[in-house]
Amino acid sequence: MRTLKRQWLRLLTHIAALLPLLVLVWDFSQGQLTANPIQEIQLRTGRYALTLLILSLACTPLNIVFGIRQILQLRPLLGLYAFVYACLHLLNFFGLDYGFNFPLVWEDFAEKRFIVAGLAAFLSLLPLAVTSTAGWVRRLGKNWGRLHWLAYSAGALAIVHFLWQVKADFTRPLIYGIVLALLLIIRLPNVRRAIGEFRQRLSKG
Repeated sequence: MRTLKRQWLRLLTHIAALLPLLVLVWDFSQGQLTANPIQEIQLRTGRYALTLLILSLACTPLNIVFGIRQILQLRPLLGLYAFVYACLHLLNFFGLDYGFNFPLVWEDFAEKRFIVAGLAAFLSLLPLAVTSTAGWVRRLGKNWGRLHWLAYSAGALAIVHFLWQVKADFTRPLIYGIVLALLLIIRLPNVRRAIGEFRQRLSKG
C-alpha cells in the first residue's frame, strides 16, 4: 500500500500512456480504423508520440512555474513512451505502408520531404531512449543533461514533419509549435530566474 501511495503518479502515467495503444489495438481488431486503416494507424501513433514528447518536455517548465517537483519523475517515463509510439509510427510506415520496400522509400525521399524530417526526429530520439537509464545518467554525468536537450530538436523536427504532411488544416501542428516554443522560453536562464523571483515574492505575500 505504501508503494502504491508513493508511485500512484507513475502508475497513472503508465495507464494513460498505454490506453491509446489499447484503443488502437481494439479498433484494429474490430475493423474500426476507417476505410484506410494504415493511414489511421500512422496518424494516431504519430499524434501520440508527439503529444507524449511535448508532455515530457513540459515537466521541467511546470516545475519552474508551479514548483511541482513530483512531476519531474515522469519526464523520462513520458519520453520513453513517446519513443515507443515513434517506433510504432516508423514500423507502420516502413512495414505496412511500404512493405519494407526501402528502394521505394528512397525514391520518395526527394518528393516527400516530411519523410526526411520524421526520420531525423526519430534519430534524435534514439540516443535519448538509449541513455534514459540510471546507469547511463551516472556514466554521462553533466553530459547527460546536455545530450537530452536533443529532445527539443526532436520535438521541432516532429512538428515540421507533421506540418509538411498535412495538406490543408495546419492548426494542430502550429499549436504544437507554439507550445514547444513556450516550454523552451520558460527554460531560458533569464526567464527562469524571473519566474523564480516572482514565485518568491508571491510566497512572501
